[in-house]
Amino acid sequence: MTFPRGDSLTGMGRIVSNFFISLDGVVESPDQWHFDYFSDEMGAVIGSGMATCAGFLMGRKLYEEWSAYWTTNTDDDGFGPFINAIPKYVVSTTLTEATWHNTTLVTGTPEEIQTQLSEIRASADGDIGVSGSATLVRSLLAMGLLDTLALLVHPVAVGSGDRLFQDSPKIPLRLLSSTTIEHGVLHLEYTPAEQPQP
Repeated sequence: MTFPRGDSLTGMGRIVSNFFISLDGVVESPDQWHFDYFSDEMGAVIGSGMATCAGFLMGRKLYEEWSAYWTTNTDDDGFGPFINAIPKYVVSTTLTEATWHNTTLVTGTPEEIQTQLSEIRASADGDIGVSGSATLVRSLLAMGLLDTLALLVHPVAVGSGDRLFQDSPKIPLRLLSSTTIEHGVLHLEYTPAEQPQP
């Protein structure tokens, strides 16, 4: 999809993207390499993000995977009740319906999708979280609608898999915060920056 770039709206909400990411930029299948680095400190970082989340935004692939799992999983690990109850927004030009409880389908032309996401962002009373969905995050950056890119950078080179920025144009970012947590994991937060002037 190609989106026209829009100016960020000033509203109550923010769109905040979160990724587990390897040193070589891989975000695919973190279940294959992430858990060796998980700690209580990382859990607290993730929990603090969930505490400010007023909605959840995802692409079609993640929606299909998570809706199939979380609507049938009976384990109460804290995330299941959270994700089932929270307002969810799925961005897709191919889905015709979204049946997961409290889910809104965001679809249409690129311009219509951008307008809908802008309205969702402006009216949110808190953060709209994005976990995974690298293609969607790249589109949000192109639209000027991503406020914060939060990365938990793991000290491991995975070697293969989809990368967060893969065949994408140059995207200037400004570092908001940098924290080292257990097992050598870096918690980095960025926001889009203006293109540097020559």
